[in-house]
Amino acid sequence: MASLLWCGPKLAACGLVLSIWGVVMLVLLGIFFNVHSAILLEDVPFQEKDIDDDNLEAVHKAYEQVSYSCFLTAGMYVLLGLLSACQARLNRRKQMLGQ
Repeated sequence: MASLLWCGPKLAACGLVLSIWGVVMLVLLGIFFNVHSAILLEDVPFQEKDIDDDNLEAVHKAYEQVSYSCFLTAGMYVLLGLLSACQARLNRRKQMLGQ
């Protein structure tokens, strides 16, 4: 029977810690981009003519696009965290069985 265990306990723990940090950071960034934080203006892809117009609709859409990208990436980190947690559990089970 093939084993689903493909990484060691240290790599699984590292993946779990990194994914928790990634989720926290990207969710916060997604929230700040969603509320159109002025400090993040340099990180939003837009053209200079969009700022000169009275209507800043293109800049707001760019903020929302980056916000959705942050939330999507946070979801990917959640999946990586679940995979790392499963690997950590399998490693713990292997240690308890003494294999």
